[in-house]
This record gives sequence, structure tokens and C-alpha cells, in this order.
Amino acid sequence: MSETARKHKAEAPKSIGFAIIVCSSSRYQEIKAGRKTEDPSGNLITELLEQHGYRVISKTIVPDDKISIEQTVREALRSKDVDAVITCGGTGVSPKDVTIETVEPLLDKVLPGFGEAFRRVSFERIGSAAILSRAIAGVVGGKAVFCVPGSPDAAGLCVERLILSEVGHILKHAREK
Repeated sequence: MSETARKHKAEAPKSIGFAIIVCSSSRYQEIKAGRKTEDPSGNLITELLEQHGYRVISKTIVPDDKISIEQTVREALRSKDVDAVITCGGTGVSPKDVTIETVEPLLDKVLPGFGEAFRRVSFERIGSAAILSRAIAGVVGGKAVFCVPGSPDAAGLCVERLILSEVGHILKHAREK
């Protein structure tokens, strides 16, 4: 790591609040029907963030629906306690995967390196299937937004290898005047 990057990370915010938004129609329908549902990816993301001293302000499950996703992301971004948003799910190539199309227009700036880095580390783990992920990140209004895949392995990989090490650095620069 360069001396400049080391300095920026040292100056980065340490107390960071996250909103986690799990995009899954099947899980949403189970909740709506009053059934208990498992949320392995959302729970893993929560656990990893909390283990590293970050605060999880909210965790919500929404259907794979553009309106629901957009409303929930916008609501999270309006919260003064939320510094970063992680959406989980809807990053693939099936017709129901609409998270990227919904979130990307909300971003002030896209961070293409996030998706590129995720696909690289994912390729090391799972091989060529890594190209099916459209994971992205960006900033909006001084806050960081990450759209990660819905599988627990992929979500955990994104958080462990990329988000935990760079979220403060991203926020430092996104908030510069």
C-alpha cells in the first residue's frame, strides 16, 4: 500500500453505520405470509460488519422489484445514521435481477474498480462463473453504496475482501469539500 493510501485510511471515519437491504422475492413472500425465513447472506453481512466494529442501523428484506428496491435505498440514504448501504441479491443476469438497473442511476459516481476487483477474487474462488456477477459500488451524497450478490459465499467475499478494507477510505473521499 502506498504512503498516500495509508495516510488516507488513517484519516478515514471509523464509526460507520450500515443499512443492509436484501433483495429476494422468495424471502419477502415468506415474511409476508407470516412464515419465519432464513436470511443467511444478510445475517453473514451483519455478523462481519459487527465483528469489525461497524454498526448495522437497519436490515430489510424487499422483493426483486424496482420500486421497492429504489424506495428502500432512498430511505436508507436519507437516514442521518447511515453512512453506507449494502444491497444483497439481484446482481445476476436473470430477468428478475433488477438491483443494478435500479441502484446505478441513483449514484453520483460509480466505482468500477469494486466490481472488477470482486470478479477477480471471485474468479480465483469459483472460476469463470464469476463473470455472471454485475456487482457494483458507488457514492451518493457523501455515502457509499455497494450492490453485492445474494449467495452467502459471494456476499461474504465482497464484505471481507473489499468493503471492510475500503469503506472508510471511500467515505473520506466522498465527503471531501
